[in-house]
Amino acid sequence: MTLLQIGPHTVQPPVVLAPMAGITNAPFRTLCREFSGGKGLFVSEMITTRALVERNDKTMQLIHFDETEQPRSIQLYGVDPDTVGKATRMIAEEDLADHIDLNFGCPVPKVTRKGGGSALPYKRPLLRSILREAVANAGGLPVTMKMRKGIDDDHLTYLDAGRIAVEEGVTAIALHGRTASQHYGGTADWEAIARLKEHVPEIPVLGNGDIWSADDAERMMRETGCDGVVVGRGCLGRPWLFGDLVAAFEGTESGREALPLEGAGGRRAGAEPTLKEVAAVMLRHATLLGEWLGDESRGVIDFRKHVAWYTKGFSIGSEMRRSLAVTSSLDELDALLSELDLDQPWPAGADGPRGRTSGRNRVVLPDGWLDDPYDCAGVDADAELDTSGG
Repeated sequence: MTLLQIGPHTVQPPVVLAPMAGITNAPFRTLCREFSGGKGLFVSEMITTRALVERNDKTMQLIHFDETEQPRSIQLYGVDPDTVGKATRMIAEEDLADHIDLNFGCPVPKVTRKGGGSALPYKRPLLRSILREAVANAGGLPVTMKMRKGIDDDHLTYLDAGRIAVEEGVTAIALHGRTASQHYGGTADWEAIARLKEHVPEIPVLGNGDIWSADDAERMMRETGCDGVVVGRGCLGRPWLFGDLVAAFEGTESGREALPLEGAGGRRAGAEPTLKEVAAVMLRHATLLGEWLGDESRGVIDFRKHVAWYTKGFSIGSEMRRSLAVTSSLDELDALLSELDLDQPWPAGADGPRGRTSGRNRVVLPDGWLDDPYDCAGVDADAELDTSGG
């Protein structure tokens, strides 16, 4: 059995839910944990350090963890070392989490154009300062980081960033095997994950990118030698993927051993769900969102973004898909789902790429950003925006 050690926390199996804005809130983490039997590490949505320090109401709700979540894991995003330090100190002193992850992977133009996200590791001294402040103020909590290969193929930063992370006391590194210019298009470069593992053998390296199934996770670890996997878009509309991952790492050689799990739909890991089982998960997800938001209608409205992911590949019809995407109550959602042919088996090919798949893009950067990797002038505090990616 492969174990992943994040400071004092043993993650078994070595599987991590990637932070995704508007997705990996407490209800979605609950679903994933139910299917995994509580095994794995489930990280919060990305939290902007400035908003946390200022105790923004929405941010304070986002860092709420269910009492069953152990360890509690928060991902922070910041560009100012002092603010990052204040945020990590706040988390430690107020016992808000057990693990802090730092995001340096966001490729969104409104972030990179101000020097944030996946643009930031190019400025080596700034990266070092942020990591140093985070570790120094974390009160012994493990600090990890998530990053991309670099800005583009001509400006790769991941090996330098990995070495800086080790020197500043970072506990583990997750690498998305794409550059910022790739966004989520093309194929993730797993060889880069292997190179990073060889470059920083002192700490665990986690691989991220193109994990659509438990077989992909096993293959990534086998081919790269990484210490664990981070799953993002692969679980969109498929929270039961974490049950499959547990079965793969703890079950039979094929990784498809049926593992009884309580929770949404009563599905057994390793068995492809029917539309009836998917519909049960959809209702459970929408219900949890309503309970979390304190308003059933708001919960169902927030759930709408998930409909296309859950129903991908099923024979439903465009009109029904539109109707499902505008529901505003649980009764309405339940009634529409009951009209479907719920005996449909899992569609062939539905396990592939999900979510955003945009191709290569020019990375928008501050003027002169690439002139000197050691000149850190020009990083704008407004780069701390409430957005995510990586």
